[in-house]
Amino acid sequence: MTTDRRSWRTLRGLGPAAALAFREAPAQLGLLSGIALVGAVLPVAVTWLTKLVIDSVTAGTAIDVLLPKAIALAVLGALTATLPQLSQYFSAEAQRRVSRAAKDRLYRAVNRFPGLGRFEDPQFLNQLQVAEAANSAPAQLTIAAMQLVRNVITALGLFASLYLISPLIAGIVLVAALPALLAELALARRRVNTTLRLSPDERRELFYQMLLSDARASKEIRLFGTGDFLRGRMMRTMSEIHVARRALDRRELFVQSGLELFAAVVAGTGLVWAILAAGRGELTAGDIALFVAAVAGVQVAMAGIVSLLAQANEQLMIFNHYTVVLGAPPELPVAEHPVATPELRRGIVFKDVWFRYGDDLPWVLRGVTVTIPYGMAVGLVGKNGAGKSTVVKLLCRMYDPTKGRITWDGIDLRDLDPARLRDRVGAVFQDFMSYDLTAAENIALGDLTALEDPDRIAAAAVQADIHEVVEKLPNGYRTMLSREFAEDDGSDGTGVVLSGGQWQRLALARAFLRADTDLMILDEPNAGLDPEAEAELHARISTLRAGGTSVLISHRLGTLRDADLIVVLDDGAVTETGTHTSLLAGGGTYARLFTTQAKGYQSE
Repeated sequence: MTTDRRSWRTLRGLGPAAALAFREAPAQLGLLSGIALVGAVLPVAVTWLTKLVIDSVTAGTAIDVLLPKAIALAVLGALTATLPQLSQYFSAEAQRRVSRAAKDRLYRAVNRFPGLGRFEDPQFLNQLQVAEAANSAPAQLTIAAMQLVRNVITALGLFASLYLISPLIAGIVLVAALPALLAELALARRRVNTTLRLSPDERRELFYQMLLSDARASKEIRLFGTGDFLRGRMMRTMSEIHVARRALDRRELFVQSGLELFAAVVAGTGLVWAILAAGRGELTAGDIALFVAAVAGVQVAMAGIVSLLAQANEQLMIFNHYTVVLGAPPELPVAEHPVATPELRRGIVFKDVWFRYGDDLPWVLRGVTVTIPYGMAVGLVGKNGAGKSTVVKLLCRMYDPTKGRITWDGIDLRDLDPARLRDRVGAVFQDFMSYDLTAAENIALGDLTALEDPDRIAAAAVQADIHEVVEKLPNGYRTMLSREFAEDDGSDGTGVVLSGGQWQRLALARAFLRADTDLMILDEPNAGLDPEAEAELHARISTLRAGGTSVLISHRLGTLRDADLIVVLDDGAVTETGTHTSLLAGGGTYARLFTTQAKGYQSE
């Protein structure tokens, strides 16, 4: 892409940024516009008043004539001192309002992605990280545009004043700003490119930092003595980031120092000329004061213009990543007029389903054809990596099959609204979440309509056999389940951390809030439970889901023996289907795995 096209694409973001800013903070930005206009005229007015006062003093003007000029100069000085404070206050308030709205829009867009593909794409995650830094960009761009107009007005006024004294010096000062503008724009582009290039390294540094301070990771880190190893990686990554940042800073130092030196030479040359002209009687003392102030003012204004243009260019490039995320199409195609998701009455069918996570990655599922009949419990069995969890993701339509189709009562899942489909699905994932929220909130996240219904939350906890544990917590269901945040009641007490098995039961309670859904998926729901608790849990699930459609995944095959249908996956393909009894009689993979596990228990 050429530089012109890239610059035009960057500039196109200015309109949406300004529209967002004025929509969220119209009063603050309106006041800032007025302050900017007054601030633009002040330096020119002060410069001319100063000249008039000095000329009046040197000419011996009467006090009654001099006094109004002096008072006016004092008033302008007071305004010059006050306006920056007002500008800072309204700028901060505008940025708070606009940043809040921009962040809300960003994460609304993120929440609209129906599947998992975006969140498993490193390139998108890098872009998202840059977009997260753009929350303040709309306000900063709008304020920068106002300041740019202010500086242009100031520069024109002072340039005209300078031109009246020396057209040659005025021209030199104006032309001298051009290389500064080009250099600053180049530096701004380099800064943004550096930020984007370092985004993966910065995410990696944050990953190591979080590991070193994470309560869950701290056990293994201390047991295996990996703290220094991880710290070393964090510091090495940080050093690599610093090397790149230092190189950028060094370039900025050389460029900006050269520009400042050049500006000083121009100003010094003009001052020498003015003093010599005054010595020849061509300029008055007031003219010299005006000349010096005008040269300095034009240079400051031009430097401000250059800096603001570079800053705006940088913010626009960052904001473009923000707009890219906002405008990113869903990675799962959603039907323009989706079919209403019916209550499940016949079953779910996988028809020759193939799936892989990328075109250059191996197949995870290979020609899977299987039916999950309505009202039955179906167990999925297979070694690690056989594709069981991928089947769960496809059932929830987190991904679409690469080839083949999945139907819900004969309707292709692609024709359904993913959100409405998921309303009919409850699940406990193998990698379930433990939220740093209260116990009640952790459960209610399974169905937010229960958030203000403590009876429903407690009933789900009873079904998951976690109610008594929660009741004994310091604040019961209002207890914060975290060591990182204090209790919400304003006390200094920290929250509580549950055991792995207790967290798993809480995740089950979250799923049980949807116990009446058409499909319940339980992916290793007993991994953190002892055998007695496991047996009790499956008895509860069998009672709770009697007559309902369920998909159960477990490496403990004894928990699946009562399933109506067992499907064996091996290397992404279905190799066996049947009941526990028929599969044992068949002497295949399931029989071998079950016999191996049974021998292990018998040997104990």
